[in-house]
Amino acid sequence: MKTQAPTLLKMVHDLIAVPSMSSVSPAFDCSNRAVIDLLAGWLEAEGFNVEITPLPTQPHKANLIATLGEIRPDSAGLMLAGHTDTVPYDAALWRYDPFKLTEADNRLYGLGTSDMKSFFALAIEAARRFNAKDLKQPLVILATADEESSMDGAILVSEQGCPYVRHAVIGEPTNLRPVNAHKGIMMEAIRLTGHSGHSSDPALGINAIDAMHKVIGDITQWREELQRNNRDNRFAVSVPTLNLGHIHGGDNPNRICGACELHFDLRPLPGMELEELRGILRQRLDRLFNSSPVGWELFSLSTGTPPLHTSADAQIVKSSESLTHHTCEAVPFCTEGPYLASIGIESIILGPGDIAQAHQPDEYLALDRLKPTLDILEGLIKRFCT
Repeated sequence: MKTQAPTLLKMVHDLIAVPSMSSVSPAFDCSNRAVIDLLAGWLEAEGFNVEITPLPTQPHKANLIATLGEIRPDSAGLMLAGHTDTVPYDAALWRYDPFKLTEADNRLYGLGTSDMKSFFALAIEAARRFNAKDLKQPLVILATADEESSMDGAILVSEQGCPYVRHAVIGEPTNLRPVNAHKGIMMEAIRLTGHSGHSSDPALGINAIDAMHKVIGDITQWREELQRNNRDNRFAVSVPTLNLGHIHGGDNPNRICGACELHFDLRPLPGMELEELRGILRQRLDRLFNSSPVGWELFSLSTGTPPLHTSADAQIVKSSESLTHHTCEAVPFCTEGPYLASIGIESIILGPGDIAQAHQPDEYLALDRLKPTLDILEGLIKRFCT
C-alpha cells in the first residue's frame, strides 16, 4: 500500500506543534529543521522529489524544494511557496497553548495557523488531488527559513535560481484576496561621532546630539520630498513612509555627548530602488557634514526587501483573479515575492489567513477558509500544470 501524508488537520496539528521561531534576538531564535523534516517526509510519501538545502549563513536552518512531475528544459511550472518560521510569542497573553492546535468557535488556534504553516498542509492536500503522470508542467512546493527576521532563506533561493518555475503563489495571509504589489522595507542606522567633554564649556567638546538634531531635520525634509514625488493610490497609505524608530546618545546630563545613533525604517513604493535611496541619503549626510568635525557613518540594519509589483497582465494574476473573483490588491507588508521575481518567477500573494491575526496572541485560521483555499489551489494547479 502506498504511504500517504496524514489528513489535512493532522498535518496542521503537527506543524503547529513544532517550534520554529526566528528572531534577531538569539534568546528567541531557533531552528526550523524539524518542520522541514516533517514536510520532507510527507512530500516524499506523495511522490515529490525533495531537496533540502541548509542556509550557508545559518546551517542549523534549511530550505526545502519539492517537485512533482517531470522537469524539462522548457518547463515553466507552478510554485506554492511559504516560510516555515514564526515570530516569537507572548505566552502570558495566549488563552490557548500556541503549540497545540485547538479547534474552537469554528477556528483553528495556534502559532503559525494564519502566518503561515497551515498553507503547507493545504498545498499538500491540493497537490494529492493530482497524479504526477498527468502533469505537463512541474508542481513545486517551496518552504523557506528565516522570513520573519533575515530573509536568508529567500535570498538563498534567489542566488540558486529555479529555472523550471515561471509562476508562484506565496501563501501569506491575504483573506484569499490576491495581491500583486507590496511596499519594500529598508532599516538603516546613522551613527555620529563628536567629542565628549565637560558640559560647563561647550568649546570643550563636539555634541553629537546637536549634530543629530540637524540630521533629523534633514531626514524629515527628505521624507516630505519623497512623499511629494512618489504616490501609488493602490495602497491605503499611498506614499512611502519613513519612521524614526530608535535614538540613543550620551550617558549623563553634565557630559557633552560624544556619540549618537539613530535607527529608522523606510518603506518604498514599487519602482523605488533601495540602493538608490541609500545613495541619496549618503549624499545628504555628506552635504551636512562635509566641513564639520563631526564624523558620520550610514549602515544598514538588514539587507532590506525590495517592493513587489507583478504586472496585471501576468498569467498568474489573471488566473488568481478569475478563481477568487477579486481584483488583485496592494498591501503594505513585505513578503518573499521580490526574491522570486528577481529570478524570473511571476508571483502573487494569496493565502487563507488574515494579516490582522499575524503576530498576535491567539492567532487563528477560520475553518471556513479551508475548502475555498483547496479549490483555488486545485484550480491554479490545473491551469498551470495539467
